[in-house]
Amino acid sequence: MLMHVVNINKDVLKANNELAYSNRKLLVKNRIFAMNIMGAIGSGKTTLIEEAINSLKERYRIAVIAGDVVAQMDASRFEKLGVRTVAANTGRECHLDAKLVERSLANIDLEDIDILFIENVGNLICPVDYKLGEHLRVVVVSVSEGDDTVLKHPMIFRTSDLAIVNKVDISEAVSADPSKMKADIEQLNPSIPILLTSINDRISIDRWIEYIESYLK
Repeated sequence: MLMHVVNINKDVLKANNELAYSNRKLLVKNRIFAMNIMGAIGSGKTTLIEEAINSLKERYRIAVIAGDVVAQMDASRFEKLGVRTVAANTGRECHLDAKLVERSLANIDLEDIDILFIENVGNLICPVDYKLGEHLRVVVVSVSEGDDTVLKHPMIFRTSDLAIVNKVDISEAVSADPSKMKADIEQLNPSIPILLTSINDRISIDRWIEYIESYLK
């Protein structure tokens, strides 16, 4: 009997990447800058997006795709800021994929948007292989996750365009060293820009916002 072995995962990723390319073309056509914000639950992704929205919404038209397994809590937080928000629930999947983003884009008036934040599902493993059509892949890691977290999750740092070490103001309380985390990221990806941020340090938040705006000029 002749048997054929099919690498399903490879085929799935190929189909996803083709659809991601289609999403990217749609975003470029409408002059939308899209960011895929990745990180574990509790890393501070939602807060960093909120801070960016509050600082940028008077100058730019903003939409958010809020990825989550089932809940819509993050989506409701963004809606309260007065921006178009689509909740993209993944069911049992631990990441967003290009198809979910395609469906979400269909519910947004793309001609009326300048910036699109895509908040991925909260973990540091599953989103790595799935392109969405974004222009910028951002990984957020909090000191509260432990300063060995970076080396435990190398691929997400190797494949991202920007790394953020967040909540650095509580590093002493959680016995974590932000400088070690920064050095570990640099070891994995020497060319990646790295920001150290804290919601209680306005200068660090402004650097995050300035980084976004550098892509819009």
